[in-house]
Amino acid sequence: MNIKRRRRKPFDDSSAASDIAFLLIIYFIVIAGFNVNKGFLMNLPAKDSTRLILKEDLLRFDLDAAGDLMYQNEVRDIGFAEQEIRSVIAAHPNMAVVLTVDPQTHWQKVVSFVELAQNLEVEAFSFTMKASP
Repeated sequence: MNIKRRRRKPFDDSSAASDIAFLLIIYFIVIAGFNVNKGFLMNLPAKDSTRLILKEDLLRFDLDAAGDLMYQNEVRDIGFAEQEIRSVIAAHPNMAVVLTVDPQTHWQKVVSFVELAQNLEVEAFSFTMKASP
């Protein structure tokens, strides 16, 4: 009786590809631990919370296309905004800060104002874009 033997396939070097895949998996797992998000951490309200804010409790600021900070139709600087927010929030803790941004405003101006609100621990903060004409 003749027994048929299977021929062995030659070595295709497939182990090298699996080694590379394994090393890449390890690499991405390791760097995932070092990837730090440098974004803004702000507390968002819970989905089921109902917080009513009256129009009188809104502290409104505007950023125009030139990047000027407007408060009550007057150009102000970020230092004034900081003092105003501090004093108003201290007197009325339920106040909400609202920033209206022109679409042409440089992004750094918006980030600076959001950072100011975060540093002052403003609980109610909102910003919107002005409608394009």
